[in-house]
Amino acid sequence: MTSTVPALGTRTAEGSALQAVLLDMDGTLVDTEGFWWDVEVEIFAGLGHTLDDSWRHVVVGGPMTRSAGFLIEATGADITFAELSVLLNDGFEDRIGRALPLMPGAARLLAELSAHEIPTALVSASHRRIIDRVLTSLGTHHFALSIAGDEVERTKPHPDPYLIAAAGLGVDPARCAVVEDTATGVAAAEAAGCHVVAVPSVAPIAAGARRTVVTSLEEVDLPFLRGLMANY
Repeated sequence: MTSTVPALGTRTAEGSALQAVLLDMDGTLVDTEGFWWDVEVEIFAGLGHTLDDSWRHVVVGGPMTRSAGFLIEATGADITFAELSVLLNDGFEDRIGRALPLMPGAARLLAELSAHEIPTALVSASHRRIIDRVLTSLGTHHFALSIAGDEVERTKPHPDPYLIAAAGLGVDPARCAVVEDTATGVAAAEAAGCHVVAVPSVAPIAAGARRTVVTSLEEVDLPFLRGLMANY
């Protein structure tokens, strides 16, 4: 997709009002971070390699180029990135076709944002084919737009996906609340100048400036998100 990326630090006259909510997908709205790891373990086992469980923290939340590239290099497996990418997407799609568990609080939060007509975007490092399958279960009506990892030149941890989402919604990134579950996603949102709510799924995330850490989406509602703007 072609979009104009606004300059970092852009401000509007809207003051401290919440203009939009931008949500990650895997591990944030749907309980699927483990699915990716299971698929990776299965594929590499078929290639004769055992993945070290410590590598899970390296590959979680990042673009497929990074995670697949790392695993190929770490194992020395005889497979190209293009071949592995197809196997990963096929394996993941098979799993979500069988079950797609939502994270606690996800359905309630999406319904609340829709009811109050808060502009909302899904921003994921997953490929479009995967996002579209998940959107069918989440409800496409909850999202004004979605950004996929294979639609941007630079995906997370670069700020581009969040800047493009904000531009697509016509809002100021600094007036957006982002909900993420990994350090990679948090880095992307913070680089875009957004306020971040981190809900760690696999690895811990420390609190920081413009970053609030919670243990579950059950703690996140519209007043909570609006309150983020008032704190800065």
